[in-house]
Amino acid sequence: MTKKIIKVAFCLSLVAATAVLAQDAATADAAAETVQKTTLWQMIKQGGWAMIPLGLMSMGMVYLIVQNALAIREKVLLRPDLMPEFIQLMKDKKVVEAHTLCKENETLFTYVFAAGLERCSTTRAIDYGKIKEAIEEASTEEVTSYMKPIDYLSIIGATAPMLGLLGTVSGMIKAFQTIGTKGMGKPEELAGNIGEALVTTATGLIIAIPAMLFYYYFRNNFIKATATLGRNIGGLLDTLETGELPLGFEGTGAVEE
Repeated sequence: MTKKIIKVAFCLSLVAATAVLAQDAATADAAAETVQKTTLWQMIKQGGWAMIPLGLMSMGMVYLIVQNALAIREKVLLRPDLMPEFIQLMKDKKVVEAHTLCKENETLFTYVFAAGLERCSTTRAIDYGKIKEAIEEASTEEVTSYMKPIDYLSIIGATAPMLGLLGTVSGMIKAFQTIGTKGMGKPEELAGNIGEALVTTATGLIIAIPAMLFYYYFRNNFIKATATLGRNIGGLLDTLETGELPLGFEGTGAVEE
């Protein structure tokens, strides 16, 4: 009789253990399903107030990347397609025609070169010192103008992580306030505060990393373009002064006499 009772108790314990394991597995599956159903919008909402300025920064970053990608191009800044025509005009001493061509095709190169040509005179000898001075002034002005959108990417890259960190601090403060007022009895509220802290940190870094990468990329390309700009304008002025094609401009398509 005792052995039967022991067997029955053992069987009941196995059934109970199986039921508990099944319940735990169902709970784990439900939790996993809940995690999988978390959408991007829910994560943004969980980030709290800091996600608003971070979202504006992300939109500004995308706009600046597209703008700089279109503007900081060698064929747009330097207009190499116009170089043969400019070289021929400089060889023929046609300063007025070259200035008109600059005004008809406004970009970094033509604006700076036009500023130098404006110091030329058709009635007296050309003062190349004044021309170079005007070119330096115009190039400084234009470089500053073109660098502003590039520098804005640097500002976003430096500010976004700090703003994300501020959101992190805000979330942790709320978490400790929850612990102080309600204790550990409601872990879902505590998890929401900690989630706010983590989401804002991650968002700040996601914005900052591409912003800084594109900042250095555009800046280096623009520095290279300005160096080529100085070389091209210097060659054109030498052609204007000597009437000869500089060696560095052979093969540009200029018509030689």
